Amino acid sequence: MAEKKTSAFMKPMTLSAELEAVVGKGPMPRSEVVKALWVYIKKHDLQNPKNKRNIVADDKLVPVFGGKKEVSMFEMTKLVSAHLS
Repeated sequence: MAEKKTSAFMKPMTLSAELEAVVGKGPMPRSEVVKALWVYIKKHDLQNPKNKRNIVADDKLVPVFGGKKEVSMFEMTKLVSAHLS
């Protein structure tokens, strides 16, 4: 039987210092990073009340979001990728 390959999504990634400030120490898989981000967003009530698909960045998230104060869920995933290696 062939060895089961770990999907790229599950591969532990190295996190930037900015991202670690939000989700904790890496390395961790992308799926865990996204999960941890949502825990942080919900805990600090950072979803835009008028449009829940948008995340309003606090001081810790602004550097992760490339300096933006508000991003969509889809944009967030793309911006977070820049902090993974």
